[in-house]
Amino acid sequence: MTSRTSARAQDVIDETVLLTASPTAPQAAREALAESLQGHALEQQTLDESVLVVSELVSNAVRHAEALPGDQVRVHWTLRRGIVEVDVTDGGSESVPHPRRPGARATTGRGLRLVRSYAHEWGVVDGPRTRTVWASLGGPSRRRTR
Repeated sequence: MTSRTSARAQDVIDETVLLTASPTAPQAAREALAESLQGHALEQQTLDESVLVVSELVSNAVRHAEALPGDQVRVHWTLRRGIVEVDVTDGGSESVPHPRRPGARATTGRGLRLVRSYAHEWGVVDGPRTRTVWASLGGPSRRRTR
């Protein structure tokens, strides 16, 4: 895991980690995010939901998308005024991420439904040879106001 921390004006936290695209990546993302957010002015519910959402987004990136060069996924988050924004970037796939309706007995397929229910907002941004799925927790995203 490679980590980079920077500070934009008014961000309490602005951090990026690069994780090997493997089955252990979701746990590494959960741990890195929880450690980074711990002790900051943040509601416990927002912290818990952020950890769950980053786990789902990283799981989806590892399971359904190509990795970035170096067999990695990039996880970025910010904390500002009690709002956590999480981005997970991978090498993209042929299908566009969307919440599915799994059957009652299905054991997979609920990840983006969970993200949609916990996130204030979420979305997908395609770049050249990348795809970023993002979520804002605890309030609206700054994406509309930047």
